[in-house]
Amino acid sequence: MTFQAYLDTIKARTGLGPDDFRTLATERGLLEPGTKTGAITEWLKTEYGLGPGHAMAIVGVLGMHKGADLSAGDKVAAQFAGAKAKWQLTYDQLLQLVEPWGDIHVAPTNTYVSILKGQAKFAVVATTADRFDIGIKLPGEPVNDRFTASGTWNSMVTHRVRLADGDAIDSTLVEWLKKAYDRA
Repeated sequence: MTFQAYLDTIKARTGLGPDDFRTLATERGLLEPGTKTGAITEWLKTEYGLGPGHAMAIVGVLGMHKGADLSAGDKVAAQFAGAKAKWQLTYDQLLQLVEPWGDIHVAPTNTYVSILKGQAKFAVVATTADRFDIGIKLPGEPVNDRFTASGTWNSMVTHRVRLADGDAIDSTLVEWLKKAYDRA
């Protein structure tokens, strides 16, 4: 689901758009410095029945999450800072492999980078000091030891591939990504 699709769904469910939520949040003091994201998401859940993804879309338009003022480039750079810097080359390699397929864009958040075909997400990348995770959106595809269900790791994708130190992006992984790209 694209960010705009989240906002469209919220508008359909609640009758409210981003400006309406900004006004309501201001009236409740939820845009004051120091307000935690959890306070806003709880308000959106309780009063409007929004789930976590939809609530975070509203948090995003309110600009209340850490790093909201960062550029996309700064968000990507932050993904590969410090102990996660070793994964920068793997990320660059992944993009070099998928970019020739066509209309590829990245949409970084503070915790992962979405990879999109046009506006449709087909993969995500997240890193830790020890692991490079690739989430792939392939509903209906079977799982195996390497191509596992994403579970609660990231609800925007269906499968997860974990690369550890020394693991490389291989042809099987590229095939899964291409299949997800083609379906997007």
